[in-house]
Amino acid sequence: MSVKMSEPALPPKILVVFYRQCNTRDGWKRCRNGSQRLAEKSENTELPVTEKTRRLLPAFSLVLAMLLWASSFVALKLAFRGYHPMQVIFGRMFIASLCFIIFVPSFHKLNWRRRDLKYLLIMAVCEPCLYFIFEAKALELTSASQAGMITAMLPLLVAVLAWGLLKEQISRQTLAGFVLAIIGAGWLGLASDTSSSAPSPLLGNFYEFLAMVCAAGYTVSLKHLTSNYPPLFLTAFQAFVGSLFFFPFLLLPEVGFPASWDTGPLLAVVYLGTFITLGAYGCYNYSVSRIPANQAAGYINLIPVFGVLLGMLVLGETLNTSQWLACGLVFSGVAVSSWHKSPPLAQPVT
Repeated sequence: MSVKMSEPALPPKILVVFYRQCNTRDGWKRCRNGSQRLAEKSENTELPVTEKTRRLLPAFSLVLAMLLWASSFVALKLAFRGYHPMQVIFGRMFIASLCFIIFVPSFHKLNWRRRDLKYLLIMAVCEPCLYFIFEAKALELTSASQAGMITAMLPLLVAVLAWGLLKEQISRQTLAGFVLAIIGAGWLGLASDTSSSAPSPLLGNFYEFLAMVCAAGYTVSLKHLTSNYPPLFLTAFQAFVGSLFFFPFLLLPEVGFPASWDTGPLLAVVYLGTFITLGAYGCYNYSVSRIPANQAAGYINLIPVFGVLLGMLVLGETLNTSQWLACGLVFSGVAVSSWHKSPPLAQPVT
């Protein structure tokens, strides 16, 4: 006579192993505890592999995002040769929005919270809205390499905001790594030769600094939102809001709609809308959802290095000995800031 079991079903692998021994009432009672221990042992055996993947994947995504963002300085310079900066910014936002349309139906299943609306608005206003306005002005006045050098200031801005708003701890080793990387990034910019592409580098670098302030606000608000919303949705939200925000600029007489379609600048805009807005922001948003915001921001210091290297490959620029040493210093700073072993500083007063 068969017996109806009331206990929850065991995992498939364990059920196969213990089927014969546990097919009766007494057998079930004897085997239940043993099967649970076997399941716990199996989970503990797989944990190190899962943990290793969790650590490597965000780091890989961050490095890829930094490489893509570094290439955006070169792409923007190329796009500005054929189109007005506001036309370029709207174009990249619109192209990215088209890529996200197929995902819109899945966003209706999200758990919307009214209190998150202000963080969504802060994120979108900081970046892409204000951020791209300042960056577009910066790249009109300074070189791509100097603008990339200014991005090394972002981690410290993010660390301060994350410490004050998100209550994240800041270790002395993290601060030391940031300082080391900033010195290297500054050295990298100072060691580069001036060119006609930077008519007013001081003002241009100031605009890039304002862009970094916006980026810091974006990163901190993003960290708050990733606890409830997937990175794909947050990236799409940026693209849609950016398209709506920058479209009115096309109605200005000095901007207008493109009168011609130059192949080189047009391809640069398409690249910005797909690989940068869709790819780089997607990778970065995913990583911020997995690791602390100030640790993720530490990878920003790779942008100046990647920017110079891409300049060599794409624009035929060369690096002198000082610039190579500066690149090594930046990489060392990122490595130090990402290796958390020193005791954290005092947490902010709540």
